[in-house]
Amino acid sequence: QVQLVESGGGLVQAGDSLRLSCSTSGRTLSNYVMGWFRQAPGKEREFVAAISRSGGTTYYADSVKGRFTTSRDNAKNTVYLQMNSLKPEDTAVYYCAANSGLGPTIREAYDYWGQGTQVTVSS
Repeated sequence: QVQLVESGGGLVQAGDSLRLSCSTSGRTLSNYVMGWFRQAPGKEREFVAAISRSGGTTYYADSVKGRFTTSRDNAKNTVYLQMNSLKPEDTAVYYCAANSGLGPTIREAYDYWGQGTQVTVSS
């Protein structure tokens, strides 16, 4: 079992930055592809970003490409999502998730999920 805990959310203004963290106890995160998803009120949970086990490959949704960066520190069992130039439409609950290796951009491929952290961007 992998227990994931996100942190770093909050209320910011448009144009500001936030860094989300996702950490775990127990199994090492280096065994998993790690992803970030978000869910706004009344909308489906959508893919945001993912990173390979080694950190050498990253994937991004078109809506965040060039503004968000995901990285990982396997020694610390932690994954990060750096969010710059935030927009009101980025407002959502952000979730990190662990994937055994298939379909890094596909929600259904993820086996373990954190509880989510709220990000609110005011205009």
